[in-house]
Amino acid sequence: MTDLPSDLSASQFSRLARADAAPIAFTIDGEPVTARAGDLLITAILVNRGAVRRFEFGDAMRAGFCLMGGCQDCWVDLADGRRLRACTVLVEPGMAVVTAKTAGGRP
Repeated sequence: MTDLPSDLSASQFSRLARADAAPIAFTIDGEPVTARAGDLLITAILVNRGAVRRFEFGDAMRAGFCLMGGCQDCWVDLADGRRLRACTVLVEPGMAVVTAKTAGGRP
């Protein structure tokens, strides 16, 4: 298995549809980014970054797997304390996604 690029700013995805939908501002690790109305959070993250998160038990990068909520690979933490499956939730204005690990292992 190949690890994703360490440069998280290098997206591996391009938007093919809904390019005319209203923009939605949110942040990833404090960095302002945009999504489009109707985007799932996983889509919004992956068009702006090369991965969704780091693996809880190591430094491997994760990008989701099944994209339907079954595999548990797309869990993300938000600054407000919510923990969500990014593939099942629409991005909301002002969402603050946190991927940086703390001493406890989770953001």
